[in-house]
Amino acid sequence: MIELLAMRHAKSDWGVAAADRERPLAPRGVKAAKRMGRALTRIGAEPELMLTSPAVRARATAELAAAAGGWQAAIRVVPGFYGGAWSDVTAGIAAARPSVQRIMVIGHEPTWSDLVAALCGGGRVAMPTGAVACLRIDDTDWTALGPGCAELRWHLTPATLRSLL
Repeated sequence: MIELLAMRHAKSDWGVAAADRERPLAPRGVKAAKRMGRALTRIGAEPELMLTSPAVRARATAELAAAAGGWQAAIRVVPGFYGGAWSDVTAGIAAARPSVQRIMVIGHEPTWSDLVAALCGGGRVAMPTGAVACLRIDDTDWTALGPGCAELRWHLTPATLRSLL
C-alpha cells in the first residue's frame, strides 16, 4: 500500500504585480501552509518525498509546510505540474521512480481536483487553496496510478484546521 497526498498551493497574493508563475503566497497562505505542515506531522502523515509545480506559490507552500512540520522529505520541482492535466501529474510521479510509501504533490486547480476525482474513480472534488487530500493505493508501484486506483482516506482544508486548532 502507498499513499498520495495531493496538496493545492496555499492562498496566493493577487495584489502583487507578477507573472502567474511568479505570484507569491499571501500572508494568509503562508500561515495556512505552516499550519498544514504542523497538522500533518501531528496525525503522522509526513511525506517522504515532495513533488511540486515550479510556480513560486507552489514551491513556497512545499517549503513552508516541510519546515513547519519538521519533515526530512526531499522537494523536487516537476515542470509538467504547472498547467498540465492530471495525467501529467501521474506521469511526473512515475518518472520520479521513488521507492517511498508516501508522496506529496503540490500544484494547482483545476488539475488537483481532477487528479483526486480521477484516481478515486470519478465524481467531483473541491480542492480549495491549501487543502490536502490523502489517497490510498492498494499497490506498491507508483507507475500503476490511473483512473479508479485509489481510495480517498481523508480531505483536510485550512478552514477546517482553523476551526479545530
